[in-house]
Amino acid sequence: MTNKFTLALLTFLLVSSAGFAQQIQMPQASPSAKTIQKVGLTDVTVDYSRPSTKGRKIFGELVPFGEVWRTGANGATVLTFSTDVTVGGQHVPAGSYALYTIPGKNDWTIILSKNTKLWGSIGYQQSDDQVRFEVPASKTSKKYETFDIAFNNFTDNSAVVSMKWETTRVDFKIETEVDPIVMAEIQKLVIDTKSTDPALLFQAASYYFTNSKDLNQAYAWVKTSTDSDPKYWTVHLRAKIEVALGMKTEALESATQSKAMAQEAKNPDYIALNERLIKSIR
Repeated sequence: MTNKFTLALLTFLLVSSAGFAQQIQMPQASPSAKTIQKVGLTDVTVDYSRPSTKGRKIFGELVPFGEVWRTGANGATVLTFSTDVTVGGQHVPAGSYALYTIPGKNDWTIILSKNTKLWGSIGYQQSDDQVRFEVPASKTSKKYETFDIAFNNFTDNSAVVSMKWETTRVDFKIETEVDPIVMAEIQKLVIDTKSTDPALLFQAASYYFTNSKDLNQAYAWVKTSTDSDPKYWTVHLRAKIEVALGMKTEALESATQSKAMAQEAKNPDYIALNERLIKSIR
């Protein structure tokens, strides 16, 4: 009897456990979202859940003014940076941070917390803050039914994080280190090795030209590149650097050469670029 009872009990527990493990798949009330965005040379990841208004008044009611908000739904919204960054003018080491906010009528407090394990903002402590700063809130021209976090206003080393919900928009800026990293790469791969690789020389020349560095050095690199392996895009860069150096005759020749190469390659973009450059030179 004892063995039969034990066997029956084990069978009941196994069946019960299997039953509890099963779940009905249903749409999430606040769907989860994950965005990975390259900002400069840094990967910025945002993991969050997206609540909708569903006829409710959001800021000042559902989300009270003056209180810490999880900035989304469900678990904490998490921002992850692959390198050190600057957020709100303050240094933030590489890593993951919970994004909390304190909404106000005119201004919001943005918080990056080192504690990413909380459910929403339950248990939040200011002592865990990595940074906190204030930004203005603005009104949108249209209503956003669902909470949205997006990246825009990109530069070579920065982007703006824009949070929109209902008719409220709040932005803050992320800045990354680019120039020291790129210059170290140029030093290592081009300068120290005295590289003659046309592609590397073109990249180095392009970076120097775009960032207003030593134009004579940029010209030396792009000339070596185009002398050994001319491409319509590398010759076009040579023409632009020649214009910047006041070498109009050489620039006209280079732009004309680049245009002819682009025509042969059937690239309308570079044909147009060279036509505009030639017109500006003449």
